[in-house]
Amino acid sequence: MQGLPDHVKGVLVTGAGVLLISPDTLLVRVIAIDQWSMIFWRGALVALSLGAFMALRHGRETPALFRAAGMNGLWVSLFLTAGSILFIVALAHTSVANTLIIVSAAPLFAALFSRVFLAEPVSTRTWAAILGAMAGIAVVVSGSAGGSAGGSGLPNSLWGDLAALATAVCMAAGLTLIRRTRARGVFPALALSGLLSALIALPLAAPFALDAAQAGLMALLGLVVLPVSAVLILLGPRYLPAPEVGLILLLETVLGPYWVWLALGEDPSARALLGGAIVIGVLVLHSALALRGERRPAG
Repeated sequence: MQGLPDHVKGVLVTGAGVLLISPDTLLVRVIAIDQWSMIFWRGALVALSLGAFMALRHGRETPALFRAAGMNGLWVSLFLTAGSILFIVALAHTSVANTLIIVSAAPLFAALFSRVFLAEPVSTRTWAAILGAMAGIAVVVSGSAGGSAGGSGLPNSLWGDLAALATAVCMAAGLTLIRRTRARGVFPALALSGLLSALIALPLAAPFALDAAQAGLMALLGLVVLPVSAVLILLGPRYLPAPEVGLILLLETVLGPYWVWLALGEDPSARALLGGAIVIGVLVLHSALALRGERRPAG
């Protein structure tokens, strides 16, 4: 890609990352193991692959990269760990469409956290987008009236929706903290997050209960899909404005449920479709307006 303009590089790199991550939820469904074993293997394999990547690229400097991330990097890892665990919990209790629609609002929560914790101004447009996205999420959640969840009195699918909302909040907190971290500190944080997820899940998991087909698909997910897509997506902002990266990332919200519907026939509910249309429409409009503002010549 040497001779390509930066904008084309950014679209290709980010688009490839999103296309690669989009079958993530389908693979989780097809592998069909308990949630704690899934969390263990996803975390362990991501930690292994990213750790090996850093070791090959940086050699003896690899431990120094983890130290350089500091306490901020540790907090990023903790939030990403919580988000990763809650994401699998959400998928275990609600539909792929509900999960991805709710999680797609994470950048707007990040804008809110940046205002609260970093004292960064939030535009009227972003406040309006936050309210619009929350309205769409409320529509999605209002459709979750499935079976009971362990006698708790809350519908099972509502637990999944709440876990997805918590995932979005944790991802937003991690994104906010990443703003303070040097770019190379992101990869140690991701690797540590995978390790922490695996350690937390291990006492509740049955990691060696996979058959050969499940093990092969898990290796594909943990060693290729998740780490390679993460690297590609994190490279996107080097070449593209953040709003344009956000627009491309919305493809996962569309493609993820589509692959699951195509392969497994899991249909989104009417309220998920309506709420999803609201959330995606709000995010597209917000990103498009922000991008237009970035490209407007000064003066």
